[in-house]
This record gives sequence, C-alpha cells and structure tokens, in this order.
Amino acid sequence: MRLRNRLRLLGVAGLALFTVSASLPPATASGAGRERHPSGGGLSAFIRYTEYGIPHIVAKDYAQLGFGTGWAQAADQVCTLADGFLTVRGERSRFFGPDAATDYSLSSAATNLSSDLYFRGVRDSGTVEKLLKVPAPAGPSRDVKETMRGFAAGYNAWIAQNRITDPACRDASWVRPVTALDVAARGYALAVLGGQGRGTDGITAAQPPTAAPPPAGGTPEEAASAAKRLLSAQNADMGSNAVAFDGSTTVNGRGLLLGNPHYPWQGGRRFWQSQQTIPGELNVSGASLLGATTISIGHNADVAWSHTVATGVTLNLHQLTLDPADPTVYLVDGKPERMTKRTVSVPVKGAADVTRTQWWTRYGPVTTSMGAALPLPWTATTAYALNDPNATNLRMADTGLGFSKARGTKDVERSLHRNQGMPWVNTIAADRAGHSFFAQSQVLPRITDDLAERCSTPLGRATYPASGLAVLDGSRKDCALGSDRDAVQPGIFGPGRMPVLKNRPYVENSNDSAWLTNADRPLTGYERVFGTIATPRSMRTRGAIEDVASMADKGRLKVSDLQRQQFANRAPAGELAASEVAKWCAALPGGTAVGTGGTPVDVSDACTVLRRWDRSVDSDSRGALLFDRFWRKASAVPAAELWKTPFDPADPVRTPRDLNTAAPGVGRALADAVAELRAAGIALDAPLGKHQFVVRDGKRLPIGGGTESLGIWNKTEPVWNAAGGGYTEVSSGSSYIQAVGWDDSRCPVARTLLTYSQSENPKSPHSSDQTRLYAGERWVTSRFCEKDIARSPDLRVVRVHERR
Repeated sequence: MRLRNRLRLLGVAGLALFTVSASLPPATASGAGRERHPSGGGLSAFIRYTEYGIPHIVAKDYAQLGFGTGWAQAADQVCTLADGFLTVRGERSRFFGPDAATDYSLSSAATNLSSDLYFRGVRDSGTVEKLLKVPAPAGPSRDVKETMRGFAAGYNAWIAQNRITDPACRDASWVRPVTALDVAARGYALAVLGGQGRGTDGITAAQPPTAAPPPAGGTPEEAASAAKRLLSAQNADMGSNAVAFDGSTTVNGRGLLLGNPHYPWQGGRRFWQSQQTIPGELNVSGASLLGATTISIGHNADVAWSHTVATGVTLNLHQLTLDPADPTVYLVDGKPERMTKRTVSVPVKGAADVTRTQWWTRYGPVTTSMGAALPLPWTATTAYALNDPNATNLRMADTGLGFSKARGTKDVERSLHRNQGMPWVNTIAADRAGHSFFAQSQVLPRITDDLAERCSTPLGRATYPASGLAVLDGSRKDCALGSDRDAVQPGIFGPGRMPVLKNRPYVENSNDSAWLTNADRPLTGYERVFGTIATPRSMRTRGAIEDVASMADKGRLKVSDLQRQQFANRAPAGELAASEVAKWCAALPGGTAVGTGGTPVDVSDACTVLRRWDRSVDSDSRGALLFDRFWRKASAVPAAELWKTPFDPADPVRTPRDLNTAAPGVGRALADAVAELRAAGIALDAPLGKHQFVVRDGKRLPIGGGTESLGIWNKTEPVWNAAGGGYTEVSSGSSYIQAVGWDDSRCPVARTLLTYSQSENPKSPHSSDQTRLYAGERWVTSRFCEKDIARSPDLRVVRVHERR
C-alpha cells in the first residue's frame, strides 16, 4: 500500500510526505495540537508514537529510515548512545580519566585506558572502513550502509535541535555529533564482543618480555577450568530463553514464538523498541540493541524470531614459537615472520597522552591473558595470538534486515546462509504457516575436532575438551583453519556444518548447546567448538524443556499460553530440593545447623518456611527468598556431592536429582542463609517482592522471577544489598519479551514487554512505565497494523527533519 494511503488510515489527507513544504494535519481528533514540524531540508521521517513511547517510524528509503531511527533512539537514550560512541572512538580517558572502569557494554576492558587503546587501535588501522568497502554479502549491503548514514544524521539532528534534560549527560561536552563510521564501529564492537572484546586487556597489555621473566601460568587443568568459566554463557550477564511451536501444537495450525532474552538492565546493551516501515519494502516491529539501525529481535506480518546466547566459542588461540634472538619474530614452518607493530596514542584527562604498542600476527593480536584467571605469558620462546573471525564480520545488520523482510522461516534460514553475520547467538523462529526453526548459525573459527586433535598444544589439549577453546600450534602451516565452500569468508564454518532443527512440535534453547533443542530429537554430529553433546544441562534448560514439552503435548496453544509461561515463575531447583531440605532440617537435633566458621545457627523456623513455600518466585511467594539465598550457596557444592543420582545422558532432563543432604555444604548453606537474613532484619517467610524490588519514581516496584541457579524462565539477576532491604536493583534478566502468533487476519497477534522501559532519562514519562507493567505481570498489545496504530489513545505524530 502506498505511504499516502497508509497515512490516510490515520485520518491524514492531502499529505505530501517527503517534500520540504509538507505539513502534517492532525492524525486524529485526539492527536490535535501534539505535532512538531522541524524546519529545513535533507533527510526526514515520520514517527507515530503510541502507548509507552513506542515509535512507529515511516520513511521512503533506508537512509531516511535510519534518520528516523537515530532521532528516536537519541530522544530516549542519548546519554548511553553518546557514551558508546565515545568508547568506539577511544576517547573515554580524555573525558573520564584513564583508571575509571567501563560498564563492559562494548568490551571486557577493565579500565577506560585499556578500552581506549583497543578501540583507538581499531580506528587508526582503518579496520571498519575497510570492512565497509567489502562487497556484499561478505560486507554490508548498500541498504545497511544507508541506514548507518541516516542514523548518524538523525542522532546529530536530535542533539542539535533539542536540549538534553537527562542528568547523566546534560551539558556534557562529550555529547557530540557522530559519523556513519561511528555507527558502524559500534556494530563492529558488538560483533567482536565474544572474541577480541573478551581479550581487550590482554591485547593492550601485551609487550615483549624484558630481562625479568613474566609470572608463570597455571597448570593445564587450572587453565581448562578458567577457560570454562570464562566462556560459559551461564556466567555472563547475557543469556536468554526462546521457544517456537509448530502448527501441530497450536489452536489454529499457525506457529507461535516466545522470546525472552536476558540482557543487562543498564548500559549500552539495552534493547530499544520500535516499528520500522518503508512502504512496499519493509514493515517490522521489535527491539534493537542500542545503536543498531535494524531490528535485532522482532516480528513482521508473517514471521517472528528471537535469539539466545549460544555456546559456540567465537575465538581461538595460536601458540607461537618465537625466534630465540627476537621475541617479536615467530616461526611458521621454520621460517621467521616479524610481528606488526601498531603504535596507539590515547589522550588522557589532565595528563600527557599515553602511547602503547600493540603486536599483531598473521593470526591476530598477541594477548597475554583472557581474563585474570587465564594468563598467557609472553616469554622469550612463546607467545599467544588471538584469532577472532568476527573481526572481519560487519554482516550482523544485514542478517537482521533479512529477518525483517522474511515471509517465513525459510527466508530466515536464507538470510542466515547468505549473510552469515550472527556472532554469538542462536536463532529461533516461527511463522504464520506453522513452521518452527532453530539454527546455531554463528561466525565461529573453523576448529574441527580432527584439527584440534592434530594441532592442539598441551594447553589446548586441556582447554578444548573442557570449554571448546582451541589452542593450536601456530608454528605449523598445516594447522591453519581452512575453509568451507559455503562459507562467506575463509576460516569459518559454512552453513552446512551448523546445528539446525526444523518443523518440530517445539524447538527451544536456554543457553545450553543445541543438543536438547528438542528432547525427542537430540541434535548431534557437530564439532566441540559449537558446544557439548550428552552433558548435564543447566537447571534453567531442564525446567524449560519440562515446561515447553508439556505445553506441546497439551496442544491447542495460543498466545495467552505463552504469556502464562513467561510469568509462571516455577522454580525447578525448589521442586528438586526444597522438600528434602525441609525434612532434613526438621530432623536436626535442637534445630541447629553449623554455618561457615563453625558457627551454630538455629534453623528450626526455616524448616516450616521451606515446607510451606509454593515452589515459585512470584513477588508474593513466602519462602522464595530464603530458598534463593540458600540455593545460591548450596549450588556451589560440586554436583557429584550435591546429588545422589548422577547425570544420565539417557535421562538428561530429570538428572541429576535426589539432593544429598549429608553433604556438608548443604547444611552450611542453610545455616549461612538463615544467619544472613536475620542479620539483615528480613523475616524468613517474607514475601519475595518485599525484598526483591527496584525503585522507580521514588516508589518500590516488587519484582518476581529468580536467578540462574534456580532455573527460572523469567530470569532476574538482582543486586543484593542487605543494608538496603534485600535485592534493590536488577543487573540483568528478562528484557525485551515478545509472545507472537497469528490468526486469520493480516495482523499478527503479539504481546510485548520492555522490562526496563524505553527511556533512560528519569525525567521521561517512559523511563519506568513498562517496568511497572513488568512488576504487575502485564503486557503491551502490539500495534502493528495501521488500523491499530490509528486507534491508539496516545497517538502523537512527529515529522523529524534535518536543518540545513
């Protein structure tokens, strides 16, 4: 339908949308007097705002769509966006000083200086500019580059035409205009987040050895354990659940999708919600990561998709054999190759510029650590180089754009195959025709199990089986990664090697490997770098599979069933352990357990509380907080001690089980939890929401949900502050939630929720409105079709425009 005809549905007549002289009559009687008409020429777009400040952006081409998106994101999130642009320019130390910690949104850098040295090196080397010039599909398409150009112009227009009221950056000199290169660099930072971004401190600190030898690394076993902790999605601040049901399980034969990504509630990895429309070309609704120009997770009229953080290891190491006469020269098949020097200078607030040299090899940068627990010493004979295939991947936006234009799960798969741009996530999708789809389509180093067997160093022989992190012998050409014929770039797996499952009653992922995507059809045959097979699943995966398998068996599912699943708040760990703990507790002589340090604690009241607890983490659940504090401590006990019945790969959802209350750590955990709550003045049977809350607009909002170890679908990772009354903020957890299905109309049936709300600005009416909905387990009804947008009681139409 032509754009003019679409807007007539809003009551807009005689509109010449994209001319300088265009004016916008009232969209509806209730919308009169709520329009803005920035003057000027150049790029422009229309933004229709509906409830909760959700913008519906209409533009005639991709540049102008990017303009509207950049404008609207800046209106809601200017401070966080500006902070991120400062990061990718390598200028944090200039404004905030070198020693302050970053928020870890765009890398793992521990300090501003480390972050700046890395990103200024990326900028100085022209890395992103070169990738922008690579022809599609190996590089970004013209359409995506146009959205980047438009986004920068829209962001710049907003900051030029508006006064910033957010106290986080009001009158800040570091809020400045940006370029399309800045927008692309932010996307690049997200792509390398799991690779070079994870090794930032080690890359920027790496220097050739001096006369003083560096500290020795740990044993291979210690390194394997450290690598496992480092790479575990379960320990990160990002995770997710997603499930797609096919038509055999639903009331009308059409697909259903429930997406529940678990992302940080603060900082630059927040989602932001919108609808993007280019009439006749694109019409999609969903959420974008801040700074992204396309929809990251969403739906259109025919297909819905979500992502979960995958287990594939997006990097590998090459152990270098050095020339004994020069530690900046390494040997490959006996022939010397000199490392490349990158000298990087960073401006520092109140001090002289800091200049450091980074060292690069044919495999990537030299690094001296992967996190504090995994040192990689550069000695006179050995160094380590980090290979990150996503360092040549600027295709994530095109992959998402392909999803946005898809007409079914086949098109989702085609976009994954053509663009190969997803760095660290799985993709789960469902469509109107009743198909379900799962793919672990990641950009991963092409580490086959055979290559790892032939080429692993002693360190790699420990880390690869334990974590999927390969450490290869960099002195041998026959240990190169090679290529797949269907791969868009050398050194990565092609689509034909990736775990895929289609058209099953359900496909589900909760950040474990692809193995149990459907428990009745386990996926096998993939390389270890993708994840494990026939190994214990997380408590959240076990609970999720129980739930979705039961839903699929029940059948006749509707969107309302997805909504119930999101807020069921069932605690699988409680169902496995609470009764056993209550019985054991009740039998204790004198009701006393021994806590840490040998302190006796009267736990007799806890026995009754745990017995009566409803095994859920609703905000009104009594006993949930006690079990939560207990289980966080008890789950640190090794599984072999914690459970009587060990893991059985033939029964992976129900094992391990049968709590071993005789394990010393179990009693100690209960004693410590009881003592902790009493010291904080918190009743053992207090309702969860009284002590798990966030404060918005001066009011406490009780928050349900629970932590990873409890196995809760509606994951909440709160911040414990005993002196403040319990959990007083949420660091990460359920973020942009969508429950999507279809009926016989052309409009999808969609319910959404952005848990932390649309705007970061505390002065905005949309800084906490959806958070209040989340606290009350209520949803937003998606306004996707024009007739629904027109009926919004809060409809406000804004024409945004460059001034020239």
